[in-house]
Amino acid sequence: MYYLYAVTAAAVALSFVFDRKKTINALRIALKRFIKILPAFVTMLIFVSITLFLIPDSVISNYLGNTNRYIGVLIGAGLGSIALMPGFIAYPLCGILLNKGVAYMVLSAFSTTLMMVGVMTYPVEKTYLGGKVALIRNLISFVIALVVAVATGLFFGEILL
Repeated sequence: MYYLYAVTAAAVALSFVFDRKKTINALRIALKRFIKILPAFVTMLIFVSITLFLIPDSVISNYLGNTNRYIGVLIGAGLGSIALMPGFIAYPLCGILLNKGVAYMVLSAFSTTLMMVGVMTYPVEKTYLGGKVALIRNLISFVIALVVAVATGLFFGEILL
């Protein structure tokens, strides 16, 4: 993770060398946007933390894959399809769940469906895309999320051939 920080710092320093004014302006814009999303981020982080504190680790492990990872993948994909949260909350949540023993393939199914499938946003999609297209888009996205979860399981050795 630290190498990402180093690469980012090097890119900002390089940008600063080439065009100091644009770099400072970009950093100001980034800071303003960060401050703008900070209240929502902190609120969601507190909500997720309280929820995870109240749910025992054994329940999380039981339902999300220690007994049967495939059932965990389906539960994770279902929860991700229904839930509505931004990526900047979903990815730290996946990190917390990983530390609680949830398998990578379950987290992959959850986060992929969270970003690609929209049960909660279906009415809006239906209005703009039409019902049939919105439904097909969501079904294809769900299947792709399951394929990605299986590929993740193969990659991390959670599924053996």
